[in-house]
Amino acid sequence: MKKNLKNLIACFCIAVTTFSCTKATEELTSNEITPDVIASIKSMGFSTSGITAEDGGYIVEGDIFIPAAELKRNLGGQLLRVGNTEQYRTTNLVTGLPRVITVALTSKIKASVYGPVLDEVVRRYNAQGLQITLQRVTSGANITFDNASGSYLASAGFPTASGNPHNLVKVNTRAIGSGTSAAFINYAATIFAHELGHCIGFRHTDYMDRSYSCGGAVSNEGASTVGAILIPGTPAAADPNSFMLACIGSGVNRPFNANDVTALNYLY
Repeated sequence: MKKNLKNLIACFCIAVTTFSCTKATEELTSNEITPDVIASIKSMGFSTSGITAEDGGYIVEGDIFIPAAELKRNLGGQLLRVGNTEQYRTTNLVTGLPRVITVALTSKIKASVYGPVLDEVVRRYNAQGLQITLQRVTSGANITFDNASGSYLASAGFPTASGNPHNLVKVNTRAIGSGTSAAFINYAATIFAHELGHCIGFRHTDYMDRSYSCGGAVSNEGASTVGAILIPGTPAAADPNSFMLACIGSGVNRPFNANDVTALNYLY
C-alpha cells in the first residue's frame, strides 16, 4: 500500500504474487526493470506504471507482488470486463473446499499490537460462513504475515496453480503505525484483510481504473494471463466502499460491504 501525500491516500500494496523474471536466452539474474520485464508484466494484465523491484520479484499496482519466475509463464488466464468497477478474481482459486486456512504473525511483527488486528481479520472472514475458515496459529501457517519495509503498506500474491493460497503477506508496520484503539485495529485489519483477499484470488475492485480510489491518471491494463474474471452478481456501477479497492485513506475502515459479501460467497 502506498501513501499518496497529495490526496492523503494510502495505496494497498496488496501484492499478490511476486513474479521474478528469468529470460530464456538471456536469463535475468537480478530484479532489473528491463523492457522484457515491463512487457511481461503488461501481458499478465497489470499496470506498468510505478513498477518497483523487490527481493525475488516486483511490486506492481502499488501492492501486488509478482515473483520473477512467473513473468514468462503463460497462465492461460481469462479476461472479462463489464463496466469499470466490480469485483474481479484470478484464474487460480483456493481448492479442496471446505478448508481451514491457518494464519500467523512472524516474530518480526509485534503481537501485542498486531495480534488483535489479525484476530479481527479472522473474525471478519469467518462471520461470512464461507467454505474457507481462517484459524490463527503460532507457526506453520498457510499464510504468514511478516514485517517488511518499502514504499507500500502491505503486499501479497495470488493462489498457486495447485489450489493453495499465496503463503506470504509482507506488512510495512512502520508505515501503518501502531495503536490499541478500535479505530487503529479496524484500519490495520482492513489492510490485512485486503492482502489476504489477494492470497485467495481477489483482484482490485477498481482493476479497470485504479484512479478511482488512488487518483492520478486513468489506467487500462490490457490483456491478462493471470486472470481478471468478473465475479457474477457484483455491480457494474462504482463501489466506493469495497475492501478490495486499490487505495485507502489513512485511518479508514472498510469492513465487507454487501457486494464484497456477494463476491466472497460466490467464490467460497
